[in-house]
Amino acid sequence: MAFIVTDNCVKCKYTDCVEVCPVDCFYEGPNFLVINPDECIDCALCEPECPAQAIYSEDEVPAGQEQYIELNAELSEEWAANNITEKKDALPDAEEWDGVADKLQYLER
Repeated sequence: MAFIVTDNCVKCKYTDCVEVCPVDCFYEGPNFLVINPDECIDCALCEPECPAQAIYSEDEVPAGQEQYIELNAELSEEWAANNITEKKDALPDAEEWDGVADKLQYLER
């Protein structure tokens, strides 16, 4: 079982979570982070660190966001060269996007 980055990370991309990950399983795209499910050890350290509350255990992903389970797996492979292990500034308008629903359409690959 892995942890999954979900909808509220899109256009926010807070990176507080990456610093606590003991296995460096976060990967970064232009406006979203993902967790590689094959690397995640299900330690749960990242979940409370996310200011946007966008990280869930795979079996607790909110209804309607199940597509993020496959998306994390797919994009972690696509973004394999973009492993992120240190905190960076969030996107400039992250506060405005935090809490906006249905942001999948804005995800940049």
